[in-house]
Amino acid sequence: MPAARATRFLPIPDIVNGKGNAVRNLWDRVQKLPGGKALFSRLIGKMAPYSGTIRARVRTLRAGYAEVEMRDRRSVRNHLQCIHAIALVNLAEICGNVALAYSMPDDARFIVAGLSIEYLKKARGRITATCESPVPETSARTEFQVPVKLQDSSGEVVATAILRTLVGPKKRRAAAN
Repeated sequence: MPAARATRFLPIPDIVNGKGNAVRNLWDRVQKLPGGKALFSRLIGKMAPYSGTIRARVRTLRAGYAEVEMRDRRSVRNHLQCIHAIALVNLAEICGNVALAYSMPDDARFIVAGLSIEYLKKARGRITATCESPVPETSARTEFQVPVKLQDSSGEVVATAILRTLVGPKKRRAAAN
């Protein structure tokens, strides 16, 4: 079954307040399966629908590192026939978020509190974002700088971004009466 249809039948994990580390658990379960990386990428797009519009593909994910790609398509281009600045921001955010999310303790959650990006040249063709993220040791409230580098298929850096991300403990759910 293609990944697009398979996502209709899978529950979308609660990555914010769910039990355990949903991103790490899902990636570790599906990434080695045929079509598993595509399925994982689709589910990430379903969890964050706006970010899903760029159809990014997670290629590599491990503690402290992620590599995510985006194809150059008409839907992500601007009037200058290069990849739109906001599509690049989305790619940077997805890459930084999955790298950090995979690396966090089971009892932690995060939110991006700020993002800065520097555009270095027009982005054309397949763009690959890489992130070497911090690896939080605890869920104690902490702010992290999460750097992301975006490169074109020739290896030239087209943009660099820094996500200012707050990590803290997951909310405790009220006990059922």
